[in-house]
Amino acid sequence: MTPRFPGFCATSAHDISRRAFLSHSLAVGSGALLGTAGAVHALDEDSVNAALRATGKSVILLWLAGGPSQLETWDPKPGRPTGGPFASIPTSVPGVHLGELMPEMARRMHKLTLIRSVNSRDAGHGTAAEMMLRGRKNEAALMYPDIGCLIAKELGRADSKVPGYVSFYSQTEGRGNTNATPSFLGAQYAPMILNDGMMPPNLSRLANITSADHRDRAQLRDLLSARFADNRGLEAVRSHASAYARVHGLMSSEPLFDIAQEPESIRQRYGPSLFGQQVLMARRMAEAGVPFIRVARAWWDSHGQNFETHQEMVPELDHVMATLMDDLEQRGMLESTLVLAMGEFGRTPAINPSLGRDHFAAAWSVAMFGAGLQGGAVFGRTDPDGQTVAEGEVGPGEIFATVLAAVGIDPEKEYLVGSRPVPLVNPGIKPIRSLLA
Repeated sequence: MTPRFPGFCATSAHDISRRAFLSHSLAVGSGALLGTAGAVHALDEDSVNAALRATGKSVILLWLAGGPSQLETWDPKPGRPTGGPFASIPTSVPGVHLGELMPEMARRMHKLTLIRSVNSRDAGHGTAAEMMLRGRKNEAALMYPDIGCLIAKELGRADSKVPGYVSFYSQTEGRGNTNATPSFLGAQYAPMILNDGMMPPNLSRLANITSADHRDRAQLRDLLSARFADNRGLEAVRSHASAYARVHGLMSSEPLFDIAQEPESIRQRYGPSLFGQQVLMARRMAEAGVPFIRVARAWWDSHGQNFETHQEMVPELDHVMATLMDDLEQRGMLESTLVLAMGEFGRTPAINPSLGRDHFAAAWSVAMFGAGLQGGAVFGRTDPDGQTVAEGEVGPGEIFATVLAAVGIDPEKEYLVGSRPVPLVNPGIKPIRSLLA
């Protein structure tokens, strides 16, 4: 159960509206594709680098919604006025310590990559989440695509029967902050949203429809769609048709979404929590070739009783991340899978009167591993109390660019939106090269 505490952040951005997978996928084609009014979006598909699509790499984002405390996880400050009650513990990398609630990741620190110097300059749930997931703020006339949609386009295959982007977000808190949009990339790169379970609704063919009827209906739909598309050179129409074709193809991949296909011993290793089971599903999907999977775990927004919140949630994160790391390594997938753990911001070093920590964007941490990143590396540092970045300051753009570069995507690549070239990251933004193998 997600705890609620004094000082709970009650912004209306936490309200949600549930959508079934099919209705979302089809709606995106006609509406969300356009992103912002007045913008004309057109892409030259021939410009996509075929070599990148053949890398076979995947990204798993562990989205820690609400903002976990770096001081209770990746950047502890024991003994300081801001440090809180928890100690730090040594790790497998000499001189590097983590919070005492993370013993499993501490033993695997030599395979982990930490960035302790993030200054994202935005401490609002919705705007901060948007920026961390897009690498920059939207413009007035241009909405940028979510990182998952972009990676689905760059690393996915047009003929694939598995989705390009799957998003799990079962808790309600903060869900509305992370509505992923493909924007000008097109509806076919929108995520498959699984908020109410791990099996997409309406995936199975109804028992009273024969396979022949199913085939005939699909052929009729294709015929009508082709006639409608004649003389209508709209990107929205093509994108909608592509999204429908992907949905139809998914019906043959139903076993992918059945976690019962995993041995009970593996399921037990990840633990009984919903988060653990969804992360196992994420590994399963990466293994099947899904380029981007997001698993959200809410709610870290500990304005009150911060230490009780983290005492409950950090050990789960610690165990699930460690299990995923081991599982990927044992399957030979660690070099081809990037795992990224972050929220929209961190939490204040100052402890408020409700024994909580508030929103804090000025000096916080992001953790990642896999995909050839430098294991055991710690980039940047904060001052002794964690109030400011003392060395190696980076922002959302650098995180975004580093993830892209780690999976073989050139951050300086450009798309053509109408007649305007749009780079994947803002000009001047570079990946953190010292973290890349």
